[in-house]
Amino acid sequence: MIDTMFFLLVFFMLSSLALTKLNGLPVNLPQSATAPKQAPAELTITVDKNQKIYVNKAPVTFENLEPTLVQAAGRGTDLGQATVIINADASVPHGLVVRCIDGARSVGIVKFAIATAPVGDAAP
Repeated sequence: MIDTMFFLLVFFMLSSLALTKLNGLPVNLPQSATAPKQAPAELTITVDKNQKIYVNKAPVTFENLEPTLVQAAGRGTDLGQATVIINADASVPHGLVVRCIDGARSVGIVKFAIATAPVGDAAP
């Protein structure tokens, strides 16, 4: 009986992990000792170490960033209330990240969070 209950507990724990929604790609995040953990957001802009841009794991060019953000948010979404997590590799030039933020601002997004890794976490 105990074995069955333990098996069910493990099964439900593992199946709940599979239901989590991950929008970003794994990158080497810069570290911050004071950054709070971010809740999942509607949109994630990822810039990898090769300076390739992704919106919710879908590769995009910089020229197509704005229409892709509008499409990813969905019709009727108030972009002024949407939060975008900027998930950029630590080696990416600051200017590219600022250009991505400017592109998101041009479609009406005003809330941004910059993803960081806690100090002491190993790089992926």
